[in-house]
Amino acid sequence: MVSNQEETKGNFNIELSMFGLNRKDGDEIDTVEEEVPKHLNTINSSGGFLVVSSDKLSVQYTNVSLHGHDVGVIQGNCPAPSKILVYYFEIYVKNSGTKGQIAIGFSSENFKMRRQPGWEANSFGYHGDDGLLYRGHGKGESFGPTFTAGDTVGGGINYASQELFFTKNGELIGTVYKDVKGPLYPTIAVHSQNEEYACFPLLIDLSSSLHDIAVLEFMQVNVNFGQKPYVFDLKAFTLEERLKQQMTIERISLPHNVSHGIIRSYLIHYGYQETLNSLDLSSRSTLSPVPVAQENGSTEQEDGYALGHRRTLRQLIRSGDIDAAFEKLREWYPQIVEDENSTICFLLHCQKFIELVQVVGDLEGAVKFARAELAKFFENASLVVILKTCVALIAYEEPLKSPVGYLLGMSQREVVADAVNAMILTTNPEAKDAHSCPRSHLEKLLRQLSACCLERRHLNGGQGEAFHLQRVLENVKGG
Repeated sequence: MVSNQEETKGNFNIELSMFGLNRKDGDEIDTVEEEVPKHLNTINSSGGFLVVSSDKLSVQYTNVSLHGHDVGVIQGNCPAPSKILVYYFEIYVKNSGTKGQIAIGFSSENFKMRRQPGWEANSFGYHGDDGLLYRGHGKGESFGPTFTAGDTVGGGINYASQELFFTKNGELIGTVYKDVKGPLYPTIAVHSQNEEYACFPLLIDLSSSLHDIAVLEFMQVNVNFGQKPYVFDLKAFTLEERLKQQMTIERISLPHNVSHGIIRSYLIHYGYQETLNSLDLSSRSTLSPVPVAQENGSTEQEDGYALGHRRTLRQLIRSGDIDAAFEKLREWYPQIVEDENSTICFLLHCQKFIELVQVVGDLEGAVKFARAELAKFFENASLVVILKTCVALIAYEEPLKSPVGYLLGMSQREVVADAVNAMILTTNPEAKDAHSCPRSHLEKLLRQLSACCLERRHLNGGQGEAFHLQRVLENVKGG
């Protein structure tokens, strides 16, 4: 990034990352895949109060309850993933025991493993014997129905609303605000002799001896971490949550025809004059013009600066005529290209090299051109990676099919055209803010949207789906 001091000296370099250089079209956004609970944690549990099967999906309470601390508690092998919209798991109650004291919920890593979830801080539990919800203390609150043998009960985290929710036999019971920002583990507890719960599937090895089968029957306890379809329709619930978010956005009041004004501003900003004329012609009789808000941005007159010149230069670059584009720049805006070592000259020279490889097929000429015009840019560390990527085209017999073949597409010409367009806008003597010139109103709004979503996620402890603008736009295209 170029400093303000350099700009005042007339150095018209630009920030390359602004134009998405050195990135292929359609590249997937890098995301760190989170671990998802797959089985029960047999190491961190209530020990002697539980018997866990070899598949780590089955558990049974084996002790006679003597006092309130004799609870069989076990967590998932890892915390619930937090960079998603909704997390969910289920249990199936095989045997409710003599008291029916079964609980499902979530707890922190340091939870006391001989206490029911919800009885201690940083834990939540929906209890089957009384239907009460406990959240961080020993006093329960009215929540839902009791549950017993034959019932399937589920617990989930809705990161969008920062709520926990619980289900019974496929029906949503209720929600509670999640005031814990840290990781939470899916947790189950049982509190009576012969009290067992199971989640689908129940696995029995038919080749086992009768003795082994008898043991398995005594241990019929499984948790469903997604190995089998849930009884609760999680997909429908998740879709409903997305629709709620969309409806919240749609309820926001906007000025009439504001989208039309934003689109016009975008076309003016990038010099798409023919498309602009077509838009104005088609909407003249149906829409009244609405100016884009000017408090934090440029006026339409500023965006319209040198519209004809910018249109011509875009057309020349899109057609691959880089020499003609250079001539026009020297004629109209010599200050932009007077420094042969500037970033804008570098981009134009790179595109010229690409055109020699692609259109002319003159590899010898491309090599000579690279030695004459591109070699000097190896001294600029910020440009070396892009330069090496560009020059790599000549290493392949079929450049279009190579890993750097994306450089030969129209999108790369658009990148260069956008950079030239941005530089011309910075020369406008009437511009109020030269730093804002390279981006249109639409792009500023999208950047603000990204910033707000990131801030909201930060306030939620980094939980919830990460916002990726490119992914959202691709989903809109696909929809």
